[in-house]
Amino acid sequence: MIYLDHAATSPVRREVLEAMWPFLTRDFGNPASHHEVGATARRALDDARRRVASVLGARSGEVTFCSGGTESDNSAIKGIALADPRGRHVVVSAVEHPAVLESAAWLGRLGFEVTQLPVDADGLVDPDQLGAALRDDTTLVSIQYANNEVGTVQPIAALAAVAAERGVPFHTDAVQAAGWLDLDARALGVTALSLSGHKLGTPKGVGVLWVDRRQAWEPLVHGGAQQDGRRSGTEDVAAAVGIATALELGHGDPVEVAARRDRFVALVEELVPGAELTGHREHRLPGHASFVLTQSPRSGESILVDLDARGIVTSSGSACAAGSDEPSHVLTAMGHDRETAQTAVRFTFDASVDDDALHTAAEEFAQVAKA
Repeated sequence: MIYLDHAATSPVRREVLEAMWPFLTRDFGNPASHHEVGATARRALDDARRRVASVLGARSGEVTFCSGGTESDNSAIKGIALADPRGRHVVVSAVEHPAVLESAAWLGRLGFEVTQLPVDADGLVDPDQLGAALRDDTTLVSIQYANNEVGTVQPIAALAAVAAERGVPFHTDAVQAAGWLDLDARALGVTALSLSGHKLGTPKGVGVLWVDRRQAWEPLVHGGAQQDGRRSGTEDVAAAVGIATALELGHGDPVEVAARRDRFVALVEELVPGAELTGHREHRLPGHASFVLTQSPRSGESILVDLDARGIVTSSGSACAAGSDEPSHVLTAMGHDRETAQTAVRFTFDASVDDDALHTAAEEFAQVAKA
């Protein structure tokens, strides 16, 4: 099997599992318990928080562990909007993950006004258009760092600077960027940032929300006052250790992986008639190559089935939209028609996938695309 769906989830890394293992077995204590078993767990939890904060260039008290990227996005968007007194206007991009779009839509049902910013053919948001959309009552901007479907990397620092000039908090979904791109929140200029562990090689079910200590936000989960009241519930110490370890490890050398990606893209474009790369050709994630097929009579989903039968595991876009008959909202926002959008095929990988595997995948893709 050649696994090329890392944007959906990555295999659990051995180093991560080994770091987690003591807290799944011997050191199993509740970190809130006032005895040595609990104190051991508390020390590990505090250390994991410091390690995550170090990756983010942040203070450990600003880091909240949660169940994943979806909860983190929900908590940031709803929590900041409900706590901030500026107004009831929220700005998001048209290509956000459903966790962001649906959180904004939920705010809309509470009486907020939601503006969706358009993107260009490469999936980029124009900072000038963001500036024009901001109002005196804008309470939050949320724009993803890197797109999960097409891999485009947004100019987050420039976009955040536009919001900062107007005093508007800025959240970024950095789930896909983690492990590849700089996550220094202060350097990026963002107010809040969301991460998910299973894209990095942890078991599913752990994420991180970072919120600047100066920003007011309303927690979504109440009850036990854990994590200084930011997210109640007994903390999963092993998961926290796991995501700290995964963030430190990253996905591998991004320059080397990007070069491998470019060779794969060139081969697909040579072998597959009508294969069109989606997303920005240069400003994209290193291990991300996504295509639409302008000359194929086949849907992306049918191609995936045939590739799977040949031992090539990939996807047509966001795993969170799997099973939907609707075309990708990302691709249609970028200007593709519905029929073309439904031919999408996405290959995502890390440094563990070598050139030979990618060459095989390109050849098999060429065979099934014309079948």
